Amino acid sequence: MPNRQRLPGQAYLWLAVILFGSASPVVRKIVELGAQFPERNAVSLCNVLFVGNICALPVFLLIYRKQWTLNTLQQLPRRAWGVLLVVAILGGALAHSLLFQALSLAQVSSVLFVSRIETPILLALSVWLLGERLNARQLLGGLVCSVGALIPLLLPGGNTQSFRMADLIQVGTGEALAVLAAVTVAVATILSKRFLTAVPAGVYLVLRTGVGAGVFFSAALWLYGPPHFADVLSPLLWQWMLAYGSLFVALAQLCWFTGLRRATVLDAALAGSFVPAVGAVGAYFLLGEMPTGLQLVSGGLVLVGLLLCQGLNKLPWPRFGPGVNL
Repeated sequence: MPNRQRLPGQAYLWLAVILFGSASPVVRKIVELGAQFPERNAVSLCNVLFVGNICALPVFLLIYRKQWTLNTLQQLPRRAWGVLLVVAILGGALAHSLLFQALSLAQVSSVLFVSRIETPILLALSVWLLGERLNARQLLGGLVCSVGALIPLLLPGGNTQSFRMADLIQVGTGEALAVLAAVTVAVATILSKRFLTAVPAGVYLVLRTGVGAGVFFSAALWLYGPPHFADVLSPLLWQWMLAYGSLFVALAQLCWFTGLRRATVLDAALAGSFVPAVGAVGAYFLLGEMPTGLQLVSGGLVLVGLLLCQGLNKLPWPRFGPGVNL
């Protein structure tokens, strides 16, 4: 009976990993398809981020409607509401904005591998703020993962935008934004682990998605003005986003949570390690991005480092999904 329960859990986890890993190349492909229209591109990265989350929100509300009761919400302490707001801004708005901008400036494979710097950052923050203890294997895994993730950042491809840091090091602009996104997600995850363990999953997902979308929309209006979202009601955009938001945002998260209930945390951590590899394969087939030799080395080191790090079963990131979710 246990084997029959564990196998479906693993299947859910791997379906979630496929969706999580495919999200980045799918977003890039959708934007490229939208750019082929002669008029303004309604399927811009900003519109995709905002409308995609709006389309995922009703799915979460439908699935978790029983958790959204007045009694449940009243039981949440005031500090939890404040932390929920901060986490929603960091993980639902800022991190996604940085990652989407990174995807517009660098290859998908590079962005995905660099974003895995999140794991060693989580290790460091968990030791510093949560009192976790690491063994030699986990320290080695964090070091290997860091080296692999930093290769595309410090050795960007010739066709990608870059800048010089302190007039000494050439740094990929998109890869640097991916690092900032990873740091933001790591901070949001640590806050979630420290203060939000008692918050129901449905309340967390709905607030993070809704508040994140609202904050991003307000910030973009303030920075760029109303014309920035002039095409947000385009039928073409909503046709794509109804599918993308339901499949790659809502379904991916639901599969991950279902898998976590039926499988072990170690199973989830192991499956989550393969998100960058899935994304690289998707980028090859959808975008024709052939990984360079350095990217292959980076991906190999990242994968080895992640597998070594999986001994820390108390890491909080499997609770809310592997890495930066789109």
